[in-house]
Amino acid sequence: ELGAAENTRESYGRDLLGFSDWLAQRGLDFTTACRADIEDYLVACEAEGLAQSTRARRLSSIKQLYRFAFEEDWRTDNPAIQIKGPGRTKRLPKTLTEEEVSRLLDAVKDVGRTQADRTRNICLMELLYATGMRVSELVSLPVSATRGDPRMLLIRGKGGKERMVPLSDPARAALRDWLEMRDEVEDLAKQEKGTKPSAFLFPSRGKAGHFTRIRFYQLIKDIAVKAGVSPSKVTPHTLRHAFATHLLAHGADLRAIQ
Repeated sequence: ELGAAENTRESYGRDLLGFSDWLAQRGLDFTTACRADIEDYLVACEAEGLAQSTRARRLSSIKQLYRFAFEEDWRTDNPAIQIKGPGRTKRLPKTLTEEEVSRLLDAVKDVGRTQADRTRNICLMELLYATGMRVSELVSLPVSATRGDPRMLLIRGKGGKERMVPLSDPARAALRDWLEMRDEVEDLAKQEKGTKPSAFLFPSRGKAGHFTRIRFYQLIKDIAVKAGVSPSKVTPHTLRHAFATHLLAHGADLRAIQ
């Protein structure tokens, strides 16, 4: 109902299944668990050596479940309402210098088995750095949103919220090149196999129907190695952060970036 992303829903689902199993081992379930039981579970998670961020998320999923249960009159109380979690350690996010990003964008031109792969990879990297999109937004981008050499893209983000993001000239050029090659491949597949054209900018034969977050994560590590940049520094999120940091450094308005 909150419009959470699929990955968030899956994470919460795993958290709640884990809590359910823990309760079942003690002859309890969601309807009978009290505050002390939830606190015992959190202590058990800490003893298990789970990271602070993981424990915080697990408590968040439990809190949301019990808040919903209380609002729907499934329970007459909310046993989790007063429980305070471990919080999260505040760390400065990693970022990349402009020179490192330039090396990544140069290196991507040589990463990929075929010319189509390389053209797609260039487009992925240029769009990510030009727009600051989340990787899930990037890989699932509808091809319809990119037609007509746009200067702006309409992105549907977390909670179904829409926003406009501008494209840089290199990103527009990379997008044009990829669309031309993508459409040729799609048309050929339709003629030879009767395959229905994909609705996604970055199609894939996998279950999702588009290039996946995991595959992009692997790709960006390969690009980092090729560019001579430490792979530990390079993730889709560090590129998103670099986009914001570099805009700010060149005088962009902070509120506009946010």
